[in-house]
Amino acid sequence: MNRRQVLLALTTATAGGLALGTFFPRRLDMFDQLKSGTPTQRMPVLFVGHGSPMNAIDTNPYTLALNQLGNQLPRPRAILVISAHWMTDGTWVTEMPKPKTIHDFYGFPKELFDIQYPAPGSPEIAKLIQDSVQSPPIQGDSESWGLDHGTWAVLRHMYPQADIPVLQLSLDLKQPAEYHIQIGRQLSQLRDHGVLILGSGNLVHNLRSIRWEPRAPAHDWALEFDEWLKAKLIDRDSSALMNDFHKTQAGRLSIPSLDHYLPLHYILSAADPKDELKFEYEEIQNASISMRSFSLRPARS
Repeated sequence: MNRRQVLLALTTATAGGLALGTFFPRRLDMFDQLKSGTPTQRMPVLFVGHGSPMNAIDTNPYTLALNQLGNQLPRPRAILVISAHWMTDGTWVTEMPKPKTIHDFYGFPKELFDIQYPAPGSPEIAKLIQDSVQSPPIQGDSESWGLDHGTWAVLRHMYPQADIPVLQLSLDLKQPAEYHIQIGRQLSQLRDHGVLILGSGNLVHNLRSIRWEPRAPAHDWALEFDEWLKAKLIDRDSSALMNDFHKTQAGRLSIPSLDHYLPLHYILSAADPKDELKFEYEEIQNASISMRSFSLRPARS
């Protein structure tokens, strides 16, 4: 069929009362597939400690563990990252089709600034996220942000091909714990549509107490608080994790600001009581940065 015949066929079909979709059957896009509830394996939720940007280019036990984790998990349709490094008024989600790689640090080698993580975005999935969270409203960002190092420094080890759509959700640090918990609970439904929800921060994160010498021993208070966190995770005591972290001196030293801790709230509230906890990595780097990373996976039947 030549071009003239195609145009004639289209004209005839339309004139005859047939929609163009009858002549060319409509192809469901990703948004339609997710929204229609196409069955998929329920995805886990993850919290990953990202630490120094240098982990993006290093090969060490931590980065090898991330690579192994990416190979073990069911392949997601999309990844939604709540990163410690995007702080806003209100809550926003990236909605650009091609998010830029943001190098939001300074004083590191040029090799680190040369890294690009060209994963696609997805305006359709951004819309799904906005529809899934009824309150508070999620605003769409198509220009100002992209993928910061809390996202790409982790994902380049988990998914080095950068071929899975990636979106980021911002943090409003002025809001109380319940605000973040409410969003996380509503995001949980995305797990049934192939969306991997990943919190990226550090559960102990005190930059003023960093030691840069190789194999610097962890501060006693960092070890104490990291062990408290581990015990509360094992006990599934989400209330303590989200409300009691500043009740001790160790907690206050470990979390001098909330930015790297708040992603935990989203992961705990998006989890199910029956999810199985697995510690994917445990280490304290630079004396005051916990790299503790864990997954909460659907219980095996």
